[in-house]
Amino acid sequence: MHTPWAAYPYYAFPDAVNRMYWNLGADAEARLREITKGYAWNGTQPQFVVERGLVPESILDFSVRENVDLIVMGTHGRQGLDRLTMGSVTEKVLRRSRCPVLAVRKPSHDFVAPTDKVEPVHLKKIIYASDFSDTALRALDYALSLAMEYNSELTLLHVLEEVPGTGDVQSATTRALSQLENPIPKDAGNWCTVKPMVRLGKPYEEIIQLALESEADLIVLGVRGRNALDLGLFGSTTHRVLQLGSSPVLTVRV
Repeated sequence: MHTPWAAYPYYAFPDAVNRMYWNLGADAEARLREITKGYAWNGTQPQFVVERGLVPESILDFSVRENVDLIVMGTHGRQGLDRLTMGSVTEKVLRRSRCPVLAVRKPSHDFVAPTDKVEPVHLKKIIYASDFSDTALRALDYALSLAMEYNSELTLLHVLEEVPGTGDVQSATTRALSQLENPIPKDAGNWCTVKPMVRLGKPYEEIIQLALESEADLIVLGVRGRNALDLGLFGSTTHRVLQLGSSPVLTVRV
């Protein structure tokens, strides 16, 4: 909850300001309780917390303080130039979070069905995109774990932006397929279907296109640590997939 300092002149009485804060906090908690009605699965009950301060910083501080395992956030649909900006709360949290972040825009189809008490999660198709970095390998742990838990189809995707050396596409594809398959446990097929795939093109375009073609429920990506200059630029595959794609995106940082 952002603190509305500008709403109060310098002569405002402290008691009045305190009452306003209390009322805003109580109202926010009431709204949280209202929107989570009917979402208790297997006896799980949500905890309601209202923080005061700047939104991204409050979320990040809370996640560190409470040793949070996952942050789930909604992203707003955007059009035109706004879609290429880096100003949203979700993107700020994604850049700096120490734990994985699940960013959800209203998808073309839902994989969560709160009213289904038997199988509330229908996570059937997962795309894991890899550039073979250490961060990507860490993200694979999450993708594989989810796929095995929900008996999903897991597509392992690598995108060749440039074919090295002689331009031998077949050789480059064969090497990439081998790198995709090597980390997968031999018995993973007992719990999920694993499909390695290599495409040519720009990574973010191919990831988004594959998600549309396969009607993917989730995309899993690794996020590298970046310096101050990199964080000010909108150029990474992760951010483009987050902004331009329609599937939920789980981002994992080492």
